Amino acid sequence: PPARSTWPAAREMEEGAGSPSVGGSYPQKNAEILSSQYGINLFLAGLLLTFAWAVHAVGISKSHLLSYLITLMLIQLLWMLWYLCRSCTQRRLIRDKDTHAGARWLKCGITLFAVITLILDSFKIGYYIDFSNCLSPTEGIFPVTHAAHTILQVYFLWCHAKDIIQSFKTLERFGVIHSVFTNLLLWTNGVLTESKHQLNEHKERLITLGFGNITIVLDDHAPQCNCTTTTLCSIFSQGIYYLYPFNIEYHILASTMLYVLWKNIGRKVEHHQQHKTPFKFHGITVGMIFGLIVLTSTIAIVVVYLIQIGRSKIKSELALTMFYLHAIFVLVLMCTAGIVALLIYRLEDRSLDNSKNPARKLDAELLVGTAAGSWLLSWGSILAIICARAHPNYTWYNLPYSVLVIIEKYIQNLFIIESIHREQEKVNDDIKTLRIVTISRGSTLSLTPSYKEIYNGRAAHHSGEVPCLFEGSICGRENDGGGGGAKEETSQENSSVMHSASDFSFYSRNSVTNNKRRILKNIAAFLFLCNLSLWIPPAFGCRPEYDNGLEEIVFGFEPWIIVVNLAMPFSIFYRMHSAASLFEVNCKT
Repeated sequence: PPARSTWPAAREMEEGAGSPSVGGSYPQKNAEILSSQYGINLFLAGLLLTFAWAVHAVGISKSHLLSYLITLMLIQLLWMLWYLCRSCTQRRLIRDKDTHAGARWLKCGITLFAVITLILDSFKIGYYIDFSNCLSPTEGIFPVTHAAHTILQVYFLWCHAKDIIQSFKTLERFGVIHSVFTNLLLWTNGVLTESKHQLNEHKERLITLGFGNITIVLDDHAPQCNCTTTTLCSIFSQGIYYLYPFNIEYHILASTMLYVLWKNIGRKVEHHQQHKTPFKFHGITVGMIFGLIVLTSTIAIVVVYLIQIGRSKIKSELALTMFYLHAIFVLVLMCTAGIVALLIYRLEDRSLDNSKNPARKLDAELLVGTAAGSWLLSWGSILAIICARAHPNYTWYNLPYSVLVIIEKYIQNLFIIESIHREQEKVNDDIKTLRIVTISRGSTLSLTPSYKEIYNGRAAHHSGEVPCLFEGSICGRENDGGGGGAKEETSQENSSVMHSASDFSFYSRNSVTNNKRRILKNIAAFLFLCNLSLWIPPAFGCRPEYDNGLEEIVFGFEPWIIVVNLAMPFSIFYRMHSAASLFEVNCKT
């Protein structure tokens, strides 16, 4: 072979000729860096504006914040309309798709949250109409713009979440990253509004627990005028805060899907067949039953907690004790299920899929990153219990609860991340053609399809074909009209018996594999429902980190409230994201 050139320039030309994407990678990388910096500055400006409104900064009002958000949504609406129009004019072009991005179940989930978000917007419009005498016009324009933004964005994600954009890449990078950080700012605004409402209720509950030394006056930015219809105002004002958790989840899911779209711009993909992994209820009955029991009991605990907390000191302590005992029991079950799943993985010898996949990489990073929120709260509670001078009885249940939260998320993250990186089991083509051949006295009595073909519904009698198993054996005997010596027949019988034995060996191995897979599917289904169960309490106001009062005494009221308000949104998102990831694991297993 010819010697490779040793001159740097010649070597660079050879490498460039071998990879056409090298030359175009520099402007693409620069566009990625520029667009990400644009998005970060967009987000920081909005974040500071949100913070200034929250602390009543001089010259900053809610109308300024809403005007900024409305402007961002209108820009995103214009970009999405332009992208949709351009896509309609190029419908005949074949485009690359990321089969891992924008799964159907994820689109259905974000659609559900979007529908509830539209109900929230209608409540805000009704609230503005009742208080229109003293509210800024931006508070009426915002929900209308947000509703239009939600409808078009959900349609956009349904149609184009899998796109790998290869034209107008620089412009599209800025448009997509603008959409990502617009949703993050809307998420931040929702988190802040919901947190202020929870904070007002939290102080009242602390007083009933006997912590009267905490004296802080909180402003909930209530309108300074009377409502025109008292009953409707009460419904709108109370209903808004019960719908905020769904609005928060909607915007964070939309931002993650758009981020994957941004990472896929200009990406080179390998064209291979992607196996669809539909969700099936078959074989996960046990996991579903136990998971539904946990879900039902959690809803009951949350209802009792919200009724009892704040009524009196005794009732509040009983509500906290009840919550901790139930949570400890659920977390122990989840830890046990996760350990069993990891032990099964250790017994299997299956390689990991290390191919480039932005959606899978983002899933793993979000699991670990958002888990840090609840880990921060747990370590704060552990430290408060150790350092506190007085310990009410219910606070001792907080110690095992906090420790188990740390351990459970550690185990669950290992299970989910390994599951989404494991390669799907592929069926060998040779195994698909196996047949069980029963031979008696040199004649074929029956030709039956293998277990694998029965399972897949591809039996030979449906196609009308007679399978030829072994060269020169059954087919050869039929072609020769039954001729051949006794030695040849004996050889054929031995060959058939050997193949039959290998078939039964395959069946036993396949049975063990199916049992392991069934256990893993039940564990994934159980953990899926458990994560949904643990999402409900903090999302709807059942937050013992607020209500037990011990952390406020050790760290101080304001520092601990800041920690909780920063960490709690990530903890809530972790549960929903874990549930989504476990649903994918169940489909893949």
